[in-house]
Amino acid sequence: MKGRVAVFQGPQQPMEFREYPLPEVGPADILVKIRCANICGSDLHIWHGRGPGMPRGRTVSGHEMVGEVFRLGREVKTDCLGQPLREGDRIAYAYFVPCGACPACLSGLPGCPNRYRHWLANVDEPPHFRGAYGEYYYLRKGQTVCKVPTELSDGEASPVNCALCQALYGLDQIGIRLGDTVVIQGAGGLGLYATALARDMGAARVIVLDKRAERLGLAKEFGATDTINVDETDEKTRRELVRDLTRGHGADVVAEFVGVPAAVEEGARLLRQGGRYLWIGNITPGLPSALDPGTIVRAAATIRGVIVWEPWALPRALDFLVRRRDAYPFAKIVSNVFPFAEINRAFEVADEGRAIRVSLRMTPAA
Repeated sequence: MKGRVAVFQGPQQPMEFREYPLPEVGPADILVKIRCANICGSDLHIWHGRGPGMPRGRTVSGHEMVGEVFRLGREVKTDCLGQPLREGDRIAYAYFVPCGACPACLSGLPGCPNRYRHWLANVDEPPHFRGAYGEYYYLRKGQTVCKVPTELSDGEASPVNCALCQALYGLDQIGIRLGDTVVIQGAGGLGLYATALARDMGAARVIVLDKRAERLGLAKEFGATDTINVDETDEKTRRELVRDLTRGHGADVVAEFVGVPAAVEEGARLLRQGGRYLWIGNITPGLPSALDPGTIVRAAATIRGVIVWEPWALPRALDFLVRRRDAYPFAKIVSNVFPFAEINRAFEVADEGRAIRVSLRMTPAA
């Protein structure tokens, strides 16, 4: 048997479809039949030729996906919660593989610098199916795997292994306390999830900033108490609005999901004295920022950067979707759907910036 992949040819070049034979599955590995895959902001960075670890030569990109067990290694019996795994089961899984031997891994931290060593490699080298933009994906020992609850559709489950887990883990690490005021910079997929999570974690007020009115309207559906359109206000006005909403103090927590260095300069000025700042959106090194370190020091502020998540986040993220699917419109995170064959058109639409998440369907929606 063979499977198709969409091969990255170079920045902003059309992806080319190729077929490769399905690999034999190692005893502790899983061959996944992908049901749908999404275009995340970091996938757009790669498509534009930006970001760390840029692929050399032909590769398969994409990392946010959901699939079903196609072939199960003989040693794989259960998922991360001990639930029995069988061929045909829908699963969500980590897209990265910690090495277990670097200082980060030995310290119990998730930011392993070698976590992408099996991703963005030459597609001609077996097992070929290394990224989300293909009909199959080779899942290795060490990648967290969890069965997808039957209550969730493919579209609801597809952003879990990146956007939802990242937002969940980030807010846990920065700490949300009962009654906090949280400012969310950016109402894309991560920002919308973070809005709902912050409310459920005890935040009394969640203020969402974005430049698109339709996204700010959706943020209200995800629990935002207040929204500010950055295209209709200047920074001084936004700072005054946040101060007015916080009795003149500023936010307890600011969370950056924009991916623009200038956003962190503004976010630092939205914090209260002793506030906490979560950085997730800016993944591309080398972009300049005029952040004033004195702003952080004199405010006794805490900054925490988060790039990936710990295994506990995946099952809790799925549980959150099931428990709260009547409270928040999770299905609206995926705003545009294309068949896999139209991946190049899908990237063009994602690049326009109006979509929340663009999704590619390899099989009929469940």
